[in-house]
Amino acid sequence: MINIVLFEPEIPGNTGNIMRTCVATESKLHLIKPLGFSLDEKYLKRSSANYLEFLDYEVYENWDDFKSKNDGTYYYFTRYGKKPHTDFDFSNKEENIYLIFGKESTGIPKEILRNDLDRCIRMPMSDKVRALNLSNTAAIAVYEVLRQQDYNNLLRTEHFKSEDFITED
Repeated sequence: MINIVLFEPEIPGNTGNIMRTCVATESKLHLIKPLGFSLDEKYLKRSSANYLEFLDYEVYENWDDFKSKNDGTYYYFTRYGKKPHTDFDFSNKEENIYLIFGKESTGIPKEILRNDLDRCIRMPMSDKVRALNLSNTAAIAVYEVLRQQDYNNLLRTEHFKSEDFITED
């Protein structure tokens, strides 16, 4: 199973976008408090485009609460990582994979990162920006896992209209 973990997220729009990505990719979302917003805010619902009813998510009091309830392999996305996401093997569909992202202002605390330096990931980018947007990074990461797993059972054709929509008159 693919899991997206947000450590103390601050911006409801980012979390809402990630919620939509989780629904689209059948990933579970884990939110670690404190949250910088209320889960029932209108901004969050707007970003997730009303897909909240399909979202599989859980909220935790703190990092220790999250760790005590979730076994698997943890991957940390941080600007301090030394390897790109493409250097990792995510192909095992039986593995519980946790893609962990820090809060927008300060990221994941060093105390957490120090325990798993070999799984600290940095998205390659120019020296002109400090970091990519959180929701963009989460989408890139989850789709890399899915690519390596041949997209599991996700649809490869249009579902809402028809798979031949662009060729129909």
